Amino acid sequence: MAGPKRLLALAVATPLFLAAACTTDSSSDGGDSGNGSSGSSGDLSFAVITHGSAGDAFWDVVQNGAEQAGEDLGISVDYQSDGDPQRQAQLIDAAVNQGVDGIVVSMANPDALQDSVEAAVDAGIPVVTINSGGDRSAEFGAIGHVGQDEAIAGQGAGQELAAEGATKVLCVVHEAGNIGLEQRCSGASEGLGTDVTSLQVDINDLQGAQSTIASQLQSDPAIDAVLTLNSAVAAVAVTAAEDAGSDARVATFDLNQDVISGIQDGSIAFAVDQQQYEQGYLPIVMLQLYAKNLNTVGGGQPVLTGPGIVDSDNVDEIADLASAGTR
Repeated sequence: MAGPKRLLALAVATPLFLAAACTTDSSSDGGDSGNGSSGSSGDLSFAVITHGSAGDAFWDVVQNGAEQAGEDLGISVDYQSDGDPQRQAQLIDAAVNQGVDGIVVSMANPDALQDSVEAAVDAGIPVVTINSGGDRSAEFGAIGHVGQDEAIAGQGAGQELAAEGATKVLCVVHEAGNIGLEQRCSGASEGLGTDVTSLQVDINDLQGAQSTIASQLQSDPAIDAVLTLNSAVAAVAVTAAEDAGSDARVATFDLNQDVISGIQDGSIAFAVDQQQYEQGYLPIVMLQLYAKNLNTVGGGQPVLTGPGIVDSDNVDEIADLASAGTR
């Protein structure tokens, strides 16, 4: 199909495991799933603790992947999230106190989570980090990291925008203090060949984000492209450009149904896809392999799930998978 050419154009991802259909329960306690490993894995319990905000479609897909892996492998998976780094640290501490067999954690704010992650490792609980904080993962004692290199992903986005003729790009940051988002904007500057303009908004106030983007576009008509770092923000950026009477093209990181539809109707140029379903699914497999056989994956390097580009060339092939909650 047309998809692989575009999806693998920006980075070489480590090939691992095939993901299956999704589930939407908040936890998965698998019993016998019909394969030989389920019986011996059924007493394992893993906690997945992310910085996702409530209702964020990106993290819903991560949750789907983690819970499907638990179902496939016969492992109990408890998914929890909190966008506040202090409360996320408390969730990690609680999982350690519960004596789980493994922890998966996203590290948008590594400094805030360091003590909790290191306490888990000191307690003998293997940790796999995902999505953000990959450059601190080994330092904290994690056995692996699953995600994309945000700087490389940003460079790819900048290069794509440059190829489309963009010269002045607004990079919309939706979570203050998230090091991965800062790396995306910095990478976009490198790929574009000139500095992007960063704009801070709040993912928990999309109406406010829309107004802020519209105001920036009105005050600076030279902006000819908006790069959002979240699929929900992308949708409001499209409306903001319309409100401002701006011809700026919108591109984004990550997929949801609105982004898929936007690419199909031309209101969104492209999306940088990090295949977040894998960021939920693969760490459960990695922790199970470690628990059963002391296997580690990646050789000290992150397992890359992206970046790739979804655009008009391959969006129709991705659309059905996105609607199923796996892309």
